[in-house]
Amino acid sequence: MGGREGGKKAAVKKGKKQRIGKKHSSVSVYKFYDVKSGAVTRNHKSCPRCGTGTFMAHHKDRDYCGRCGYTVSAKK
Repeated sequence: MGGREGGKKAAVKKGKKQRIGKKHSSVSVYKFYDVKSGAVTRNHKSCPRCGTGTFMAHHKDRDYCGRCGYTVSAKK
């Protein structure tokens, strides 16, 4: 009477999907510091709001903190 006969259709099993992720490059933390003769210097500015340990991203026209959004425009 209008229904499918023979019960449920068998489920087709598929293999696991492979996830495609980013290729990892070398560790970028090494770009933030310079070590010369045992002395460590920082290459980027620290954020004045967040304190030391949070570096500001350097763009061609500004410095930007990704944590709090603090922006300093470059002087012309």
